[in-house]
Amino acid sequence: MKSLLLIFAHPDDESVFAGGVASRYQDAGARVALCTATLGEQGKLGSPPVCEAGELARTRQAELAAAASIIGVGTLRVLGYPDRGLQNAPSDTIRLHLVEVIRAARPQVVITFDPNGSNLHPDHIAISRFTSDAISAAADPRWFPDLAPAHQVSRLLWTLPVRFWDVLRRGDPAGVAGVDFVVDVAAWKDRKAAALRAHRTQHLSLERILLSKPDVDQLLSVELFRQAWGPPTASRPAGDLFEGL
Repeated sequence: MKSLLLIFAHPDDESVFAGGVASRYQDAGARVALCTATLGEQGKLGSPPVCEAGELARTRQAELAAAASIIGVGTLRVLGYPDRGLQNAPSDTIRLHLVEVIRAARPQVVITFDPNGSNLHPDHIAISRFTSDAISAAADPRWFPDLAPAHQVSRLLWTLPVRFWDVLRRGDPAGVAGVDFVVDVAAWKDRKAAALRAHRTQHLSLERILLSKPDVDQLLSVELFRQAWGPPTASRPAGDLFEGL
């Protein structure tokens, strides 16, 4: 059975960057798991506010659970590290947590942020680094032998190093360096939009970048990824995250 694991920093990252592929592959029978490192407690409250500031972490966790259910995530793990402080997480501790997630999900494909975090957000950069470290450790039985058996991830995919909506607006993304996978998720764009709207506290930013745009259907219909490592595909960009596995 195909297995896909998303590892992101904040609630809503999964819906913005990979809500379409999660839905597409879940409908095709794949196992889809999600690990979110923080609860996004430094995020926005909404306008008007959806909750009090002190309730934001709990509210965003509920929003994340709702969005994950919409896009077909079967297993959700929230690590609870501090929002805007993920880079300070103890490396040994977060390595243990992520190895545990990887060995439990046993994914062929992992998706996370690129090394620059797509927009230089320090939490995005940190989870990219921690994910690469954990994938290597998860494959080595000497790391955490008391956890599940070692597991080798076949392919690591990154979000693009530039804003994907800018790439899509230029036209055909096939000629853009760094675009190694162009996945058609048009059949799942309504589900992706619903997942985005489930993050009610973050509606201002989600409307600004996606939901209020006149070309929102185009922006939600394609998802783009860069291959960090894994087997080469027959052509570039490829249209299937599992090609060649």
